[in-house]
Amino acid sequence: MSDPYFEYKGVLFPKDAASVEGLEFAENEFQVRDDDIFSITYPKSGTTWMMEILSLIQKNGDPTWSNTVLNWERVPWIEELDYAKKLQQSEEHPRLLTGHLPRHLFMKSFNGSKAKIIYTIRDPKDVAVSLYYFSIMSTYYKDPENMDSFLKGFLTENMPYGSWFNHVKGWMGLLGKDNFMFQTYEDLKKDLRGSVIKICKFLEKELDDEAVDSVVKNASFKNMKQNNMANYSTWPSVFMDQKKGPFMRKGVVGDWKNHFTVAQNEFFDKIYKAEMEDFSVKFPWDTNVPE
Repeated sequence: MSDPYFEYKGVLFPKDAASVEGLEFAENEFQVRDDDIFSITYPKSGTTWMMEILSLIQKNGDPTWSNTVLNWERVPWIEELDYAKKLQQSEEHPRLLTGHLPRHLFMKSFNGSKAKIIYTIRDPKDVAVSLYYFSIMSTYYKDPENMDSFLKGFLTENMPYGSWFNHVKGWMGLLGKDNFMFQTYEDLKKDLRGSVIKICKFLEKELDDEAVDSVVKNASFKNMKQNNMANYSTWPSVFMDQKKGPFMRKGVVGDWKNHFTVAQNEFFDKIYKAEMEDFSVKFPWDTNVPE
């Protein structure tokens, strides 16, 4: 099998999801507007979930848009050249955009703008498990040999979109700026309604209780899994073969406990501690990492 990746400025990207031309356009030519709203994630960290939440907030809780328009049309990918060029001409205000770009490769025109970024973060152990199963059913990643070798690659080798650690550290460098907020996947699971209210406040978007309830209801994992506009069931099977496994698999917290051996967990904790020991922000899953 040929290598499914290409390299751009030292970072790997899937050939089926991005191109050098698209990345150059996003970084150097795309013009960010002050009212743009970006959802940025490391892969398998709640990307689809945040796309759905933002779509519903945009329409004041009305699910019609989310139920009739594909999510990548509602919230286009900034790495994808055709969508980026269409976005450039879009008359939608605000524009909703999503992507996995590392901070240092992000749009230069963002600097100095008032555009808002929501960065969604997830326990990297759950990210690794979700990414493992995604790699099996999609062409975007190399087919994993087994969980053990996959974890070693996830922790120690150059992965598409860069390492989880570098991605998180890069984006969290914006913490404290008025136009940046981070949202953990774990808090979305623990208190979706409270998280939606917090996101609305950040976006300066006022929704009444009924509208918030509608966002929560329609952005539930169950609803999204059944929504063909959100579950990627219409995406060509040549890229994602859902006969090998569903795109929306479990949507839970702590699934890594069902997959990691004791040795794998200890290895993961060792690397995590070394990478994050000088990082000042503490995440919900840090309590699971031994001192």
